[in-house]
Amino acid sequence: MPRWEDPPLIGRAAELARLMTHVDQAVEGRPSAVLVAGDAGVGKTRLLDELSRQATGRGARVLTGHCVDLGDVGLPYLPFVDLLRPVVADPELAALLARHPVLAGPLTGGPGAVAPDSAAAELGRSLPPSVLRPPDDDGRLQLFESVAALLGELATRQPLLVVLEDLHWADRSSRDLLRYLLARLVDRQVGEPVTVVASYRADDLHRRHPLRPLLAELVRLPGVERLQLDPLPDLDVEQLVRRLAAGSGGTSAATVEDVVARAEGNAFYAEELVAAGRTGEVLPGGLSDVLLARVEQVSPAAQQVLRVAAVAGRQVRHELVAAVSWKSPEETEQALTEAVHHHLLVVSDDGRYRFRHALLREAVLADLLPGERVRLHAAVAAHLATQPEAGTAAERAHHLRESNDLPGALGASLEAADAARRVGAPAEQLQHLEAVLALWTAVPQAAERAGRPQWAVLLDTAAAARAVGDLHRAVALLRSAQELLGTDGDPEARARVHYTLAQVLGRIEEATDAHRESSAAMQLVPAQPPSVVRTWAAATHARTSYSLGLVAEADAAAEEALAAADALGLDSAWADTAVSLARGSGTGDRAAVRARFAEARARAQRSGDADVEMRVWFSQAITAHDAGEVGEALQLATAGLARARALGVEWSFYGAELRHLEVLARYVLGDWDGSLAAADALARVPDMAAHVRADGLLVLVGRGDPRAAERLGWAQGPAARWDNHVLLMLATVAAEIELAGQAGDAATAGERARWADRRLRELWGEERLASVRLVATALAAVADAATSARRAGDEAAVARWVAEAAELADLGRSAAEVQYPTGIEARAWGTRLAAELARVRGESAVELWRQAVAEFGYGHVYEQARSRFRLAEALLAADDRPAAAAELAAAHEVAGQLAAVPLRTAIEALARRGRLELPGVPTAVTTVLTPRETEVLALVAQGRTNRQIGAELFISEKTASVHVSNILAKLGASGRTEAVALAAARGLLT
Repeated sequence: MPRWEDPPLIGRAAELARLMTHVDQAVEGRPSAVLVAGDAGVGKTRLLDELSRQATGRGARVLTGHCVDLGDVGLPYLPFVDLLRPVVADPELAALLARHPVLAGPLTGGPGAVAPDSAAAELGRSLPPSVLRPPDDDGRLQLFESVAALLGELATRQPLLVVLEDLHWADRSSRDLLRYLLARLVDRQVGEPVTVVASYRADDLHRRHPLRPLLAELVRLPGVERLQLDPLPDLDVEQLVRRLAAGSGGTSAATVEDVVARAEGNAFYAEELVAAGRTGEVLPGGLSDVLLARVEQVSPAAQQVLRVAAVAGRQVRHELVAAVSWKSPEETEQALTEAVHHHLLVVSDDGRYRFRHALLREAVLADLLPGERVRLHAAVAAHLATQPEAGTAAERAHHLRESNDLPGALGASLEAADAARRVGAPAEQLQHLEAVLALWTAVPQAAERAGRPQWAVLLDTAAAARAVGDLHRAVALLRSAQELLGTDGDPEARARVHYTLAQVLGRIEEATDAHRESSAAMQLVPAQPPSVVRTWAAATHARTSYSLGLVAEADAAAEEALAAADALGLDSAWADTAVSLARGSGTGDRAAVRARFAEARARAQRSGDADVEMRVWFSQAITAHDAGEVGEALQLATAGLARARALGVEWSFYGAELRHLEVLARYVLGDWDGSLAAADALARVPDMAAHVRADGLLVLVGRGDPRAAERLGWAQGPAARWDNHVLLMLATVAAEIELAGQAGDAATAGERARWADRRLRELWGEERLASVRLVATALAAVADAATSARRAGDEAAVARWVAEAAELADLGRSAAEVQYPTGIEARAWGTRLAAELARVRGESAVELWRQAVAEFGYGHVYEQARSRFRLAEALLAADDRPAAAAELAAAHEVAGQLAAVPLRTAIEALARRGRLELPGVPTAVTTVLTPRETEVLALVAQGRTNRQIGAELFISEKTASVHVSNILAKLGASGRTEAVALAAARGLLT
């Protein structure tokens, strides 16, 4: 029977043109992505096939990956394995793949790198509450970056089109990887010629479907477009039907009309109706009937191989069909040939068979009798057991469960969980371990089959839940393990569960409960003789004790852990505990701390534990930073990053934190260009390291760069989604306070400082030292408002701002009352807070500002310059003009070097008001406002932002910002509020 090879593409010219526009953009070096939505059978695959064909004609390389409905199989990264097969098979690209060894396991079937799975790695990520920390990294970031880098390198050779089909069936790891790729590749700052097109069934997305939140997130990314494929119009369906029927001599007008009416714009349904009607019979009813009618047109042998293929799921190899169909090789080959010729199965490029459409497979599968389904699943499972290379443990576990072989399913699920762990897919590992726990009570001698008791499986499952960020699920699993062990269980087993639970509780800020659990672990296992369990229990107890300020108890536990680790040769545990002791004990002996870190680093390197070694590097750098030794912190951060690159873990948790420290250190030392470059080096990293890119706000806001608003808008997205990401929250709120101050919006500045203090109190209790800086910055905006009100003679407003300042200052002072010695930076911000409070009250506070200048002299170039500016202002008020001129000149020089436009503008305005000489700055207003500046000033007086001014005057936001800066300079104002007050006093506002 003659069959068409591909149905014609009809009625999709507009959609294809839109997709090709994205491909053309990629060819020009502008990456983008399209999410193609449509109901099943509406023509998504045919459209993407035509897109791939035309993109190839434009010189693009096309890589296609398919998601498959595998139920509970849980095969991690399946579509990416699929799309990278041509790359793996191409010998010319071998050198390219060799540069990314981490891909060997997950995506190419080689041995690959094993995901970290040690108590040391877990303990290495649990910091005391007094240390700012982002959420956990589940260990996959290096893998994700390797995939993105490989695609980027392929794109440098040839423009790249990545096609992912049926995203509604994607596993969680693949969804996470896609999120990463779009954040990494489609970001406007990346010039890689890549287009990503992903399709999904819109009609399958119920309210709780896991793809829905991802789609909502992705469409907010720049360069990501959603393309909806609606049903075809009747005229297009009619044209499609006539084209399909033309190959067999055409069809009657009545049949065409019937097909068009029943297809309702669904191209696949129309094709199947045409095919089913070729036998001359009356067209069947619903779509399922249509599809089964097509199946019934082939021989019983061909129907049998279709049933085998439907049960096997995924793409199926010839050998599996031959083994399971119980036919001779010749009969099997004839049956497969018939199914292919009837266009029920198609042959993939790698020789495997798959259904032409997923709906066809679903119809065949649904038509199976229960007994036949069980029998076929058992046969497939048996084949996979004798031929392991034909499938995965996850697939075997699925078929064993479906064939009611629960003991076999338990063992295969354990294998699948281990395989998922080794390729860095914790979500799938968790899925398989949850399946093991569900089967446990139904399988006789489950512990013997699993090779470990149920409590140990619960412990492994909790570790997987922790890795995917489901910490509350991990707590529940560990509580179940405690109940299972009871009070009479093995003491070492109970201790392991207790200290592991303590680690997880510490992650969710339950410090008291964590300390109780670690205390219980210590009581269960004796200190002598030393043991691995007691060593990690002591190390954990040191952490939980430090978090509660129980320094003596923590020191004792840490010293015990060090001695035991030394005796047992546990270099990794020793190094990790040594870091806890060095950071948590609060010792001021920098020489002793350096020596302890040096030994810890040597031991960590000797142990081969990259995670602990990176923690040592990070702890060295942050300790130097907290001690005010910013130059040393920068040196350690850059050296640690170099080591991370050498180990291949530059994108790990501590790799990102070292980059964060580099950004901060360069900012503090006045290397603002270097700081911004370091922040943007991670600009395409998703939420886990979003705080690094958000750190760039420090420079953008300090320079008055219009891009600050865009960067802030971006940061607010992940900050809202991940509300326990404290470092990201602090970077975002600090920028909001600074920008509110620059805009003269003291109320917003105060409100954001109060909100951040409440959030920090919820997370950390009273140990919230970060609030001091936020409150001091907000007080600067309040002081500006109070000063302007005082100049305007508005005593009511002055009183209101004084009361506001008193409330904020109380928050800042309570945050500064911590139980451990504060560093030089914290003391400097405490002094700044007191000085700004005095400014609100109208006091000059020369000595406070002089002290702030001295304290920020530890290395914070910008904040010292800002303090000098306020000191000069106070000295002018005290009529000490020579001293004021000297301080102002020093601040002006720094502001110029940093290109800190808002600070430089304020300094020059103060110089004009006070008639102080600054190089190149006139001492009096010599220029009247231009007509455009007058218009801008009127809008500033109405409280408009630069963006609103630009929109109203039909100019860009940047041009509006320039006009505002000129107005401030001409009026000698330090901010927008003061400019309006001065303009009103001079009669410049009508």
